[in-house]
Amino acid sequence: MTPELLASTTGIALSLIFSYIPGFKTWYEPLAPDYKRLIMLGLLFLVSLVSFILACTNLAPELNLACTTASAWGLFQTFVTAAIANQAAYFISPKGKS
Repeated sequence: MTPELLASTTGIALSLIFSYIPGFKTWYEPLAPDYKRLIMLGLLFLVSLVSFILACTNLAPELNLACTTASAWGLFQTFVTAAIANQAAYFISPKGKS
C-alpha cells in the first residue's frame, strides 16, 4: 500500500465515520465548522505521524517509507492529500437532520 493511498483512504474514512456513524455524528454535527476542520486535521496528522513512526521502527515495512528528511517531506505532502480527500468527502456526503 502506498502512503498516498493510505492517506486518501484514511481521509475519506474519517469523513464518512463522522458523517454516518451515530455516536460520532451526534457529537460532531453541532460543532462549529472551524472546530470540525481542526479535529479532522488533527486526526489526519496523528495518522501521518503514527505511520512515519511505524515505518521508522520497521513495524510497518509495507508503507515503504525511509527515515529521512526527504521521506518526512513526502509524508507531509501526503498529509495534504489526505486533508483534501477528507474535506471533499465530507462536503459531498449527505447531511441529515440531527
